Amino acid sequence: MNSAQERIGFIWSIAELLRGDYKEGEYGRVILPFTVLRRLDCVLASTKSAVLAKAAKIEGTKLENNEAVLNKVSCLPFHNASALDFERLKGDSVNLARTLRSYVRGFSSRAREVLDRFGIEEQIARLDEKNLLFQVYLRFAAIDLHPDNVSNLEMGHVFEELIRRFSEQSNETAGEHFTPREVIRLMVHLLFAHDRDFLATPGSIRTLFDPACGTGGMLSVADDYVAEHGAPGVRLEVFGQELNDESFAICCSDMMMKGYNPENIRFGNSFSKDGFPTQRFDYMLSNPPFGVDWKKVEDAIRAEHDTRGHAGRFGAGLPRINDGSFLFLQHMISKMKPEGEGSRLAIVFNGSPLFTGDAGSGESEIRRWIVENDWLEAIVALPDQLFYNTGISTYIWVLTNRKPKKRKGKIQLVNAVTFFGKMRKSLGQKRNEISEAQIGEITRIYGDGKPGEFSKIFDNDDFGNRRITVERPLRLNFEATSHRIARLPEKSAYLNLARSKKKGKEGQREIEEGQRHQKAVLAVLESLAGLGLIRDRAVFLNHLDSAANAAGIKLAAPLRKAIVEALGDRDESAEICHDSEGNPEPDPELRDYENVPHKEKVEDYFAREVLPHVPDAWIDHEKTKIGYEIPFTRHFYVYQPPRHLKDIEEEIRQIDAEIQGLMGEVFA
Repeated sequence: MNSAQERIGFIWSIAELLRGDYKEGEYGRVILPFTVLRRLDCVLASTKSAVLAKAAKIEGTKLENNEAVLNKVSCLPFHNASALDFERLKGDSVNLARTLRSYVRGFSSRAREVLDRFGIEEQIARLDEKNLLFQVYLRFAAIDLHPDNVSNLEMGHVFEELIRRFSEQSNETAGEHFTPREVIRLMVHLLFAHDRDFLATPGSIRTLFDPACGTGGMLSVADDYVAEHGAPGVRLEVFGQELNDESFAICCSDMMMKGYNPENIRFGNSFSKDGFPTQRFDYMLSNPPFGVDWKKVEDAIRAEHDTRGHAGRFGAGLPRINDGSFLFLQHMISKMKPEGEGSRLAIVFNGSPLFTGDAGSGESEIRRWIVENDWLEAIVALPDQLFYNTGISTYIWVLTNRKPKKRKGKIQLVNAVTFFGKMRKSLGQKRNEISEAQIGEITRIYGDGKPGEFSKIFDNDDFGNRRITVERPLRLNFEATSHRIARLPEKSAYLNLARSKKKGKEGQREIEEGQRHQKAVLAVLESLAGLGLIRDRAVFLNHLDSAANAAGIKLAAPLRKAIVEALGDRDESAEICHDSEGNPEPDPELRDYENVPHKEKVEDYFAREVLPHVPDAWIDHEKTKIGYEIPFTRHFYVYQPPRHLKDIEEEIRQIDAEIQGLMGEVFA
């Protein structure tokens, strides 16, 4: 086997041994960890004897970090201190399960962690139970993955292709941990579109981070791009964090296959356990899960938001509990290098972060923070049906704190929804794909930064608005009819008159006094029946107070309010109700809201859009909130005139004729 494709084909063929005993979607659980195990065995072969000699020499000493010493001997960030290897394991097929587990346990902690998260010992036991272990082992032992024959770059390509095939094979869950490669390539092109200086400078080194790295696809594609387009010595140091055990193991393995330090991949939830609390990165990429709630880590996130504010990661705001997308973005922004150096990032979202949340909500405040800091450079709308587990529309957000001069204060929207081709065979809900030529065209449109058919350029302020509260006056009429008086006994202030917290005779006495009070109040209201309809609340209250005083009854404020609610009805022809300071009192039922663009004066908008329709309205300026939303679809909407009625009528006649013809054939 002299080519990567031959090696891939050979390893892929091993899965045939599993058919029947394993489900098709489970093949990767065996093939991937055994591929890693075989590669590690080959990589460590040349230093194996030296490591064993050093291990024997330091055994029993008081060295605090034996692993570091042995890693230095292996010249790698891992080693294996077991006397076993793939060749020696052949000698005991009967006890292979036991000896293979012993060999696995001989790896240093980081390599062992990767294999453990694959669940390799469980797979060894399962293969042994099915009498498949020795067959699988022999097939892997037959392939030479020694670095003299298979470079780190080639091994990385082999492993990536295996990951891709197994992910697509189990396409019902692939979208959770695997992003289609063409989407990643587009993101990477966008990320580096303005950074040709870095790629052209020999020996340049930059860092790249993915806080939800899955199987490491983002990291791998970015690394390949730099290797392909960069000058000699230009390279990326890649970092990632992942929550899923198997995805973490795959990603770490991929890094090891390529000769990178697996310590750069951290396990755990990025929100509750930041794997890189003090580090900042030049570039960031991510495709966080769509619409996944963050309830499990709510306490930790709210604590950081409340106690640290903008000194923490989530100071701008918290999105609704059922979608943590904006938490990932805030986390990434916190990893930006300070202005002067700066960073660039690209992240995939569904449509929700564009507009979800009214002014003042967590989502709106996060958008406001991003836009007002001039970090949002562009949003690219992607075709639908690109991902394995969802057919919804998706968007790439590109952010940076080192915008080129011509882009400062601007946001570009790129409408790439038509840039796709149909796949020959769908994978889950993935039916579309973006070709290399289309990736190049989208990147060119973005890179030009000019308005056109697929591109629009806006000022930051174009996406901001002020949400004003429009009030209208409360107008009530009053009449002491039996129907309206009957509403009062339903009010709590009236019912409370005949209630007591005291017990025994004293409590009973208070209840009886309250019942007499209730009857007296009803009598007062009945005495007002002759006044007829009153369209002024102040006049009605004067009559009410006079009647109550004449009857010797005290009307407490809650009871007085209850009477007004019971006997009052809204009436547009009534006089305006005023508060104690003489100001018009707003009617909550008539309250409305308007979004006024940032670039327009509130007073001008109000005079043009509101007052002509409701002349008695006013703005409660104390309730005004600033909001941001990005109505992407609206900006690219193309009006389609309705079909002419004659065309529709003609089509109906044709359909009717066809139906009549079919009916005639049936009943002929």
